[in-house]
Parts: sequence; structure tokens; C-alpha cells
Amino acid sequence: MTPAMPGPAARAGLGLAALLAAAPAGAQVAVRGETVYTMAGAPIRNGVVLVGRDGKIERVAPAASVSTPKGYRVLNAKVVTPGLIDAHTVVGLAGALNAPFDQDQLEKSNPIQPDLRAVDAYNSRELLVGWLRHYGITTIHTGHGPGALVSGQTMIVKTRDVLAPRDVLVSTAMLALTLGPDVSKTFAPKSPGSRTKGVAMLREEFVKAQDYVRKRSAATADKPVPRDLDLDITADLLAGRIPALVTAETARDIEAALRLQREFGFKLVLDGGAESYLVLDQLKAAGVPVIVHPTMVRNAGLMRNATLETVTKLRAAGVPVALQSGYEAYVPKTRVVLFEAALAASWGLGREPALASITIDAARILGVERRVGSLEPGKDGDLALFDGDPFEYVTHVCAVVMDGDVVEEGCR
Repeated sequence: MTPAMPGPAARAGLGLAALLAAAPAGAQVAVRGETVYTMAGAPIRNGVVLVGRDGKIERVAPAASVSTPKGYRVLNAKVVTPGLIDAHTVVGLAGALNAPFDQDQLEKSNPIQPDLRAVDAYNSRELLVGWLRHYGITTIHTGHGPGALVSGQTMIVKTRDVLAPRDVLVSTAMLALTLGPDVSKTFAPKSPGSRTKGVAMLREEFVKAQDYVRKRSAATADKPVPRDLDLDITADLLAGRIPALVTAETARDIEAALRLQREFGFKLVLDGGAESYLVLDQLKAAGVPVIVHPTMVRNAGLMRNATLETVTKLRAAGVPVALQSGYEAYVPKTRVVLFEAALAASWGLGREPALASITIDAARILGVERRVGSLEPGKDGDLALFDGDPFEYVTHVCAVVMDGDVVEEGCR
């Protein structure tokens, strides 16, 4: 029987901070939870997660069957989950101050710029990165945002304030595209104009990339073909080396994305999908996962037909789904996927599927499930520790562990 998440009363008197003497950086950690959601099987009552000096999980098991080795720092919590994953954001490129100097998520000089790399603009010390980390979010898929036909590349990164090479899980994760009228609004007077013009411009870019690949394959020392950074990354897309992250909200824009995918054969991840519940059969048949818009998105403009039940309907139809914080044009510039998942849970998704949408299901869609998304031996030691049910508003994140390091402490 699956143990229920604890209610508000269960949090009384919780002391979550480390119980043993402070250990040096990189020391082993034992995290004990009254309920441990591994996301790799049934939750464990009175469980323990051991993380070794290399930052990898060593063991996950009931506490009665584990003897904590000497020297391990011990943390205690009511509920323990894997570190949370925000499946699509622009945090680190978009900043909290909402000023021109910290808004790098969308370059407006040209509607098609596939050569722009998120890693070249990402600011790990941005206030919003720390803000998300406080809420147990240890991994984000971030980069160039919606609003351009091709806005640039995305990346997958840990939410540390000072990055080590291991913290960048994927430096070029996906290529971000947008279909719909928002592109025309952003790039006037260089606007692609109508929907059909935008799709035609993308098709033309894909054909150019195909020709480029053929020419480079036939190039010789006497007749070289100069490199084109735009076409290089587009060629990678068409070859299946990276997916297209296509922001499309209306059913007709989603159908246009599916037509392009059938024509050119690239891997497609749908982003947003406000009306995706109208094309469930097509999405399932195409094997296209959806990183669904925030549950609490405003119902206006292209989002007017969004529903609180979108993620529930997609999952019920067998379409892989994850939740995201997305892009917010107003301060404080980001949502928190923990809260978005909580509302989805209450609108039919259920607690464990909602938790999966911001852990293991997100990791699978992003292709990083071998490192993050669940608590299993050999995976990164990323954990979020709560003083109650993670989806109750009055619950606090009391500690965050990343690769075995305690990076946040104190119930917030």
C-alpha cells in the first residue's frame, strides 16, 4: 500500500538540520525520511538514502536494513524526494531585475538564429537560480525562450551558484522554435507575417541545411565549403542529434509542428501546448512528449483555452508529460514548478504523477534520466527535504542536497 504524504499536523516539532557535527565539504551524507519518494518504485516508509564522497547515491533502503557508516553526516526530514527538475525555463538568461542587462533570453535582431548558445549567456549567480534552488529545484532546462522562429539553443544545468563542469549536464540540449502570431509581434518590421509565412521560412531553413550537408559531404581540399554555424546546428537537428523544442499553443500551430516533423524527420518536443488536449491522438501517434505550460498560466491571448487539467488529460492519453515554469514577462520573472505541480495534483493528476512530472518524467523527456530524476544507486545525490507534504502550501523545503553537498539549509 502506498503511504500517504503527511498532513500539516505531522510537521510539528520537526528538526530537519543535520544532527551530527558539521562535516567537511564532499563528506558522505545519510538522508533519513519518514517517507522517501524514490520515483523508481513504491515510496519507502522510514527510509534512508546514502550518498558517497563521489556525490553518487550508494544505497536507498528502509532504515532498519541500513547501518549508517561512521563519519556520515545525517539529515532528517518528514518527506524526501529527488531533487526537482524544471523542464523548461529561461532562468539564468532572464534575470530578476527585469532590466535590459539581465534579459538575454531572446535576441531580437533576426527571427532565425540557431547558432545562439545558451551556455554563453547563462549566469549561475543570478538571483532566480538561487530562488529556485531554495524550493528544491536542482536541475533546470533553460536557454533561449519563445518568441522567435528559431531563438537559439537550450542547456540542462544544475542550480549551483558556482558551476563545475559536471554541473552542465547537456551544453546543447535542444533547439528552441516558436510557431504562432507571437513571432510576428516580436520581429516587426522584420516580421515573418502570417502563420504560413513563418512555417515557410522554417521549411526553407531546413532545406538549406539539407543542401549544406550534401555540399560539405562532397567538398574537397580544392573546393571547400565554408562552415555556417546556423546551418551546422540545424543539420544536427535534422540528423536527430538534438530535438526541436517547439513552442506552440493552439491546435493549428501544434498540427503545423507535427507536419514539419513528418516532413523532415527531426525529434520533436512540444512546449506549452495550451490546446494539446484537442490533438491527443496525433501527439500519441507521433510519439511526441509535451512540456506543458504552467498549470496556473493566465488564460489570455494564445492561452485563452488553457485548462488546469491539460497535463492530466495528456498523461491519461499516454502522452509523456512534464511541467515547467516557462517564461514570465513580469517580476519576479519565474514561477516555481513545485507549486504548479501541486495544483495539477489537485486537478486530477494525483500526487505521485504530479511529483513524477517534476522529477523522473521530466528527466526522461530531457534525456538525463541516467543522472537525475530518481533516487537510485549510481545516480547523482540530489535530494529535496521537506517538513511535510511537498504539495501543501504551508510545507517548507528545509534542506537541499546536490551531488552530496548540502547546498541549502533552514526551513523556508
